[in-house]
Amino acid sequence: MLTIRRADERGHANHGWLDSYHSFSFADYFDEAHMHYGALRVLNDDRIAGGQGFGAHGHRDMKIVTYVLSGALAHRDSMGNGSTIRPGDVQRMSAGTGVMHSEFNGSKEEEAHLLQIWLLPRERGGAPGYEEKRFDDADKRGRLRLVASPDGRDGSVTVQSDSAIYAALL
Repeated sequence: MLTIRRADERGHANHGWLDSYHSFSFADYFDEAHMHYGALRVLNDDRIAGGQGFGAHGHRDMKIVTYVLSGALAHRDSMGNGSTIRPGDVQRMSAGTGVMHSEFNGSKEEEAHLLQIWLLPRERGGAPGYEEKRFDDADKRGRLRLVASPDGRDGSVTVQSDSAIYAALL
């Protein structure tokens, strides 16, 4: 059964440089009633102050999708990937057996606003991987646009998880 959870009912952490709302238990926020929904483990609504971000840190056994709403996010990882994603870009990092990465606001002044989405993989382990695709506003205006799927169908990023993510501009 689906339950509506209002934005102000989510977990919240404000670290000054990072203002984050957690739909599910995450970091210091724990709510046994909100651990995950199917394969969806994390849905964080993050605002990162200019010039700030997360230094190198590790992940494993998770599919991490980043969707930038405004501003820019600079990414670097131990697989040799490095780019700056902006609104309309969807980034997928498969942590697999383990990956180190950093994420910083791509601007020294402007705030970055993004959704960080973690999906449980179909199988643990596997090689880490990275993928990034752009989805134009016209493709999302007034309709749902598939941006992430288990098999990469319709030009979406491949998450190899029992989930699909759609974006829309309404």
